[in-house]
Formats: sequence, structure tokens, C-alpha cells
Amino acid sequence: MSYQILNERTVSDYLESKPDLLRASGIDPTHLTVTEVSDGNLNQVFICRDDAGQSLCIKQALPYLRVAGESWPLKPERAAAEARSFAVGAELSPDSTPGYLGFDAENFVLAMQDLSDWTVWRTALMHGEIHQGAEADCGRHAARMAVGTSLFGIDPEVLKNQHAASMNGELCRITEDLVFTEPFMVHERNSFHDGVADAVAALRHNEALLAQVSMLKLDFMTRAEALIHGDLHTGSVMVRHDTGSTDKGHAKVFDGEFCFYGPIGFDLGALFGNYLAAAERAAVLDRPTEFRAWVRSLPAATWEAFESEVRLLWPTRVDDSFGDDFLDLWLDRIKADAIGYGGCKAIRRIVGFAKVADIEELPEPQHVTAANQVLTTATEWILDRENRTPAELLG
Repeated sequence: MSYQILNERTVSDYLESKPDLLRASGIDPTHLTVTEVSDGNLNQVFICRDDAGQSLCIKQALPYLRVAGESWPLKPERAAAEARSFAVGAELSPDSTPGYLGFDAENFVLAMQDLSDWTVWRTALMHGEIHQGAEADCGRHAARMAVGTSLFGIDPEVLKNQHAASMNGELCRITEDLVFTEPFMVHERNSFHDGVADAVAALRHNEALLAQVSMLKLDFMTRAEALIHGDLHTGSVMVRHDTGSTDKGHAKVFDGEFCFYGPIGFDLGALFGNYLAAAERAAVLDRPTEFRAWVRSLPAATWEAFESEVRLLWPTRVDDSFGDDFLDLWLDRIKADAIGYGGCKAIRRIVGFAKVADIEELPEPQHVTAANQVLTTATEWILDRENRTPAELLG
């Protein structure tokens, strides 16, 4: 498929050809400064700002994985999944979704709010910054999407049609391979520090662990509960301090191209696994006690916000044949799923393709210490997920 791949020189002309987008954004394309800020694995991103200070963000899906190049082709139609994620998020959870300005399906371009004055949460965590409240925003966002896009928020017939329209097979396959399969075998895309080789060998020979990972993989592939983000790590969240505060903040969720109908616990688990990496980084760098305690509290605070929001929305469910006792059982299952998926996501980031800077940018020997602890803790999460609570995950 041939389409216009944008660059810093062509974005202004592109915007001039899109009057609807210009009206929505209020930007003047004739006096525009365009800066490419691409730093993710999949897409290219541009910040556009006019002389009056109006700005927007343009994101375009490339026909390949940006971090790997043309050797790893990907269908750019994945951008439609992210557009769907934005549109639904804007309806159900507008305070934690960036402003959505539109989608050009012909050129696979999303236009959204410019978040240049926000910070990627992973970066903030790596720098030891506290954004108290960001974790609760993420938990509430996951809850609103869980209830609002599931059979508790939508007529069953409509839900089935939405599920069919939200299939995202190519990107789901990436998750199935990189999270649930390749890290647990010898594979050419894997890489890890020599100092964790013994731990990697042990997890690959742990038959009980492999069986549980397979169960989690099966649920990921077959349990279409709600429209989930599909890749909700700390690099997919932007944070900003409240005015006048150095530790209170809020979050916005973005980068939803992996979204599909899947198990609700997967998004929470992705956050938990990244909290683990952040906690181990903070520990080996001996960050201040206040920061380390806050990071250790993140799984519990995220879960508490999620559960509270689900219970708040529960009386609005469209099918009241599902009673309150069911709700307790359902939440228990989501909680266990989240802990197990958190373990899988954490292991992948140490062993598999596409690492996280939290660990990769540590100097030795801190890198080895943190990576080994992540693998140990993640394995425990997976094996004991039915008996653990989020408050216990990081000690």
C-alpha cells in the first residue's frame, strides 16, 4: 500500500490539505514549526506549533516497526486501533485521555493534543520524581474502559459487533510472541546480561512456571472481556505536576495502537510489571526513602482506584442479572490476572526484545542486581498470583 509518509518538511503542507483538522485544532499551518519527537517502537511523531502558540501532535503509523526498520514490516492499519482507543477513551475517561482531534485513515495519521508540557512517566520515575495521583488516574481509566466497553456497559449484540470491529491480530501476535513465548525459550530476538544467565536458564526449566505462563497466554488470546489498551506500561502514560506542587500530579494514557478486546487484568498487569522495574531501579540507586516507599505503593494504589471505580460504576450496568456477589468474584479474578500478567511483562523486559531504560541504563553491578531481582519477583508473582494482593507485590 502506498501513502504519504510525512517528515518535518511536509507536515505543514499536509495540514493545509486537511481543513477539518485545522478547524478542530485552531492551528495556522502557514506559520508552523514542526519538530519530530519520535521515540517509541512503532510510529513517528511530530509536534506542530504556530506563531500564536497553538499546537498539536501528529502521529503516523509506518509500514514497519520503527525501532527495527523495514526488516520487520507492519500493516499501518494498526493506526485505526489507536484511533478507536482515543475515541472511546475520550467518551468514557476524558480526563485521562489526551484531546483527540481526528484520524486520517488514508494516510494513517492521528491528530491529538500536544502534551509537550507533560513528561513520560517512565522518565519521571527514572529521575526519582513523585507524581502522587498518577497511579490512581491510571486505575480509574482502566476501570472506566473495563465497565464501559464490556457486557456491563453495552448491549450484548452491539458488544459482539464492536469486538469484531476491534480485531488487532498483527499487534496481538507481537504480544503473544514477545511477552508469552520467546522469553521462555532460546530465541534470536532475546538478549540479556551475562549476569542473569543462570536466572534465565532456571525460569526456562521451571515447568510449573511455564504451565502458568501458558494459561495466561491462553486467556490473553481467548478472553475478550473489554476493549483494553494492550500496552499500558509507564512509557504509555504522560504525567504532570499539579500547579504549585512538586509531588501531586495527574496522568494521561496514550499510545493505544495495541488495543483490542482482551482480558481486563492485562492492562493493570502491564503497569505492575513496570512498577517492579522502577522499584528495583530505585532500590539499587538508593533513592530517597520517600520516593522508594511511594513506588512500592503503586500497585496497591492503582488497584484500589480501579476497584473503587468499578464498584462506583456497577449500579449502572446494563444487565443486573450479574449481582454483587458475582462482582466480588470477578474482581478477584482480575486481580489475580493482573499479578500474573505483571510477572510476564516484567520478565519480557529483562530477557526479550525491547528492553526498558529503567534497568538497561543502570551501571554495573546495579544492572545485574536489579535484573535478577526483577526475574525472581516476577516468577513469584506468576506462580502465586491467586494468593497475593497488590499491596504485597513490592514489599
